[in-house]
Amino acid sequence: MLRRMKTGMDDQSVAQRVLDHIANGTTDTGDSVWHEPVANYRAPDRLQAELGVLRRAPTPFCPSAALPEVGSFVAREAAGVPLVVVRGTDGEVRAFRNACRHRGMQVASGSGCTRAFVCRYHGWTYNLEGALRHIPHEAGFPGFDKQAHPLVPVSAIERMGLVFVAQEAPALDGDPLGGLEWLIAPDQRLFATAERDFDVNWKIFLESFIEGYHIKSTHPESFLPYGFDNLNVIDLFGRNSRVTYPFKRIQKLATVPPAERRVDGLLTYVYHLFPNVLITVLSRHTNVVILEPLAVDRTRQLTYTLTNGGGDDPAALAEARRDAEFVGNTGALEDRAVVHAIQRGLASGANDHFTFGRYESAIVHFHRTLTTLLA
Repeated sequence: MLRRMKTGMDDQSVAQRVLDHIANGTTDTGDSVWHEPVANYRAPDRLQAELGVLRRAPTPFCPSAALPEVGSFVAREAAGVPLVVVRGTDGEVRAFRNACRHRGMQVASGSGCTRAFVCRYHGWTYNLEGALRHIPHEAGFPGFDKQAHPLVPVSAIERMGLVFVAQEAPALDGDPLGGLEWLIAPDQRLFATAERDFDVNWKIFLESFIEGYHIKSTHPESFLPYGFDNLNVIDLFGRNSRVTYPFKRIQKLATVPPAERRVDGLLTYVYHLFPNVLITVLSRHTNVVILEPLAVDRTRQLTYTLTNGGGDDPAALAEARRDAEFVGNTGALEDRAVVHAIQRGLASGANDHFTFGRYESAIVHFHRTLTTLLA
């Protein structure tokens, strides 16, 4: 399943880099070590500043597959702000602040499909483009201008199978995908969604996804038998990164001509789309993982799970479900145990900073980027 990238990040180049590392007993390394103050995981004022970055960054809100038809909508909080995104009658995706212009009642909850947003407090009604179309007993509001009181829009764009939202101006400069041509293909089908809260800081949760230095000690019986300890290819693009986790069976590509190499089922790609979204491309399924900070020690994880192609083919869906069940019941549980233990360890006072080494360069890139934007 080719992920189109800039030269050097395509599947064939990645396969060669992995094979070279296997032959030489090496791995990708960064150029520096980063010391992140522990206080930055615990201070409420720091979290508020980070939420400001999340609101300014064009951030994936959901995959396009979550809005398959006119009237499809998703409503949730993003960076602490209630939003609703919807596919309009013209097929375009729009985003609004989820509040009625009368008394502030949210006009949508969860996800679904609708022909209009009707406030269940007093019945004020908005069309899919956000315009206020109906006020019950409108005579009670003399001189009220409906046209001047639509749902309040926020910036939304749909690109490469994802819906991006930027809540506040000025939005961060630059291409949010930094060179990718696409991530979620049109024939990938959404088949599961999940939402769960964890008692852990969002950055600790994020860090667990984007380094392979921990595979041997954290996943000795789940992932290590199929993969490698501390063997990763790490690519940085814009504010984002991608970590490649190869499986041992990728070694069979050594006898395949480079131009003919295909990596499907031979590795896992984990994309970090700055600041708080991860896309994990596994053997038979893809997860879009959104980490929403709720407090310094609490994070909401929203996960959209898609097939890796095949359209509506039942066999592709069955394979994706089996793959997702295996991953969710093994490595994900082990990672969650680790991040919870780290969160509890923050209170020990043992560390005034965390040290991220050259094997953790995607994490270093994240913290360097975030620190620069906060400054």
